[in-house]
Amino acid sequence: MMPSRYRRSLLALLSCLALAACGDDNRAERLKAAGPNPSLDALMRVADADAGARTFGQCLACHTIGKGELDRAGPNLHGIMGKPVAGGSARFGYTAALMGVGGRWDRATMNRWLTSPQRFAPGTKMTFPGLPDPLARADVIAYLEREGRE
Repeated sequence: MMPSRYRRSLLALLSCLALAACGDDNRAERLKAAGPNPSLDALMRVADADAGARTFGQCLACHTIGKGELDRAGPNLHGIMGKPVAGGSARFGYTAALMGVGGRWDRATMNRWLTSPQRFAPGTKMTFPGLPDPLARADVIAYLEREGRE
């Protein structure tokens, strides 16, 4: 039998692949509008918070996003943008690896985290393998920004 941490990683990867196949009818147009080899800023200009919400669906296994909702295996992410790294929830027990990173959750920092949590903070308990698609990361960031205002 496969250890539970590997099962969770495999499930996260399968969820990521399944969601990538779900409809973002204007994805090609958005990528074209961002230009060749787009920067994070260019991707953020074409980011779609609704597409980010669909991708964020896989995060809901461990995170909540609603204002005042309780933490799960991961912290509540409502209003995370602009908060200190490892400081979004006063109730959550962050790893020393994440607490040692410092800084605040801005677009660039969140993009690095979403690319590969393990590379961002070696030793983090987060088993999510990351989002390889830069547009999907921009969409999730747009969603996190939107949800933080509501």
